[in-house]
Amino acid sequence: MRILTVLALALILAGCDSDNTMPDTSAGSTAISAGGGRTLGVNSYLWHATLDTLSFIPLASADPFGGVVITEWYSAPEAPAERMKVTVYILDRNLRADGLKVAVFRQTKSADGWADAQVAPDTAIKLEDAILTRARELRLASGGS
Repeated sequence: MRILTVLALALILAGCDSDNTMPDTSAGSTAISAGGGRTLGVNSYLWHATLDTLSFIPLASADPFGGVVITEWYSAPEAPAERMKVTVYILDRNLRADGLKVAVFRQTKSADGWADAQVAPDTAIKLEDAILTRARELRLASGGS
């Protein structure tokens, strides 16, 4: 339960917003180069917003061309018997609310080791909202409409 409190706090700090509607625009889909002249395979605003929002959790894998971000297992210092892992799928090159899917996994520690546990149903939605809000902020800061 404490890990969800930490996650909620992180979402608040990331500027969580319940409005997840965005205009369908292709701005930012190839705006940022990933070295060597290659461009991102997904929307750059969603990509960078995902990395910003999940910056408190170490990453296990980040594929900017396939649009998948997978975190390591993360335990908050005040709840060492709980841990969570997040996977984000960026599904579109356009900046759209339905171009993002978040999966959250949670485990609790017992005498037998780590066991899968229930995740609050709105946790993934809150993370999606936080990422979408950050993507809008990045688009506005870059002069996008």
